[in-house]
Amino acid sequence: MEDNRKKKISRRDFLKMFGIGSVTTAAVATGCKKPEQAAMDEYKQQVEPPVGKMTYRVNPKTKDKVSLLGYGMMRLPNIEGKEDFDQEMINKQVDYAIAHGVNYFDTSPAYCRGLSEHCTGIALHRHPRNSYFVATKLSNFSPETQTRAASIEMYHNSMKELQVDYIDYYLLHSIGGGGMPAFNARYMDNGMLDYLVEERAAGRIRNLGFSYHGEIEVFDHLLSLHDKYKWDFVQIELNYVDWDFANEINSTNTDARYLYDELQKRGIPAVVMEPLLGGRLSSLPQFITNELKRRDPEKSVASWAFRYAGTPEGALTVLSGMTYMEHLKDNLLSYSPLQPLTPEEQDFLQDEIARKIVGVENIPCNDCKYCMPCPYGVDIPGIFVHYNKCKNEGTLPNDTESKDYARLRRRYLIGLDRAVPKERQADHCIRCGQCVEHCPQNIRIPRELQKLDEMIERLKTYGVDLGSDEKDE
Repeated sequence: MEDNRKKKISRRDFLKMFGIGSVTTAAVATGCKKPEQAAMDEYKQQVEPPVGKMTYRVNPKTKDKVSLLGYGMMRLPNIEGKEDFDQEMINKQVDYAIAHGVNYFDTSPAYCRGLSEHCTGIALHRHPRNSYFVATKLSNFSPETQTRAASIEMYHNSMKELQVDYIDYYLLHSIGGGGMPAFNARYMDNGMLDYLVEERAAGRIRNLGFSYHGEIEVFDHLLSLHDKYKWDFVQIELNYVDWDFANEINSTNTDARYLYDELQKRGIPAVVMEPLLGGRLSSLPQFITNELKRRDPEKSVASWAFRYAGTPEGALTVLSGMTYMEHLKDNLLSYSPLQPLTPEEQDFLQDEIARKIVGVENIPCNDCKYCMPCPYGVDIPGIFVHYNKCKNEGTLPNDTESKDYARLRRRYLIGLDRAVPKERQADHCIRCGQCVEHCPQNIRIPRELQKLDEMIERLKTYGVDLGSDEKDE
């Protein structure tokens, strides 16, 4: 039966579901890239997380005890060397998470080529229904899904895939992108928000909220309607960089300080997403990593970000997309139990570390994969992640006069080919712009890909233009 279900939600079905043409035959990469060796070496030092020590927060409406660590089901593990998801490993990691106190699992019809809800449902259905809370969303990735009939079908299909008859936390997905016109078209003009309020009254939705990326006008508008809709929770991006510098990273973003404070004024719990800023706060430039290690040599770099995200009392749960068991164990160690940051530690992260990170100009990609799949097979996040990694490490081959240029040039090109197959690199982008509207960080993706393609061409032709550098490698 499981094989039949997988065939039913095929790549073609996913493309059709989200209004994406089927012109590509290239494979779609899913899940995270393998962690860097330095991170893996650090994970090898892990101790086993304790059982029965998870920190919980109380939902003020239902009085449910929600685990501070929430499992984001958007970066599921793949079978080695294949595109298929590793359901056996997903089950194993979910079992381990539940055994260690995790009870909040967040998914979406849009995650993992449309298979996240299916895989999540298989893993969770093996456990008693009252032992976990599941969150999913009314996603908004294509006009074809925005009619009332298609939206209701998406909502009911989520229950079917998750194998549940009610949803604990249901969200309007990523409101803010496209401003008020996009919000109204997706959730208001078709009557879907009122429909979901009725579903909550009927008990098929236990908590109703929304996740926010984009124009602040939409966020403020929905909070102004709190007396009418009585939002049970709101999902926001919160980490020690976004607290005060989200707008500096991207002019369309809003600082987390403002978002969190507005929720606190109304007594609305915050579900935290992007505690690692798309993984960037777990793979920092070495000079920043050294500062954190001097403070606590035993703690991982990522643990600082998780402690920061979990310290505010208004945070109901902190989501993490955990592809590997090592990620799960490290995060469990941060929250079993939480050791809240002191005011001095918070200031250290917000003022000193965050400012230095902002000074390193990266492409603000969070590796969320909302831009995927590209109809022409380009691995957009893979290309950006490789560039940012080299930028953070200080290994970008920028200076042709440097004695290290030849070595760094070769390292960048070989590393890119290992991370992203040649047929999925930036030179295959045709600038169709389909990806742009889906990016919650509002990155001008075609422009960034073009810049990287031009950089790569310069690196490839260096030997032709300026003489071979092979003897120096």
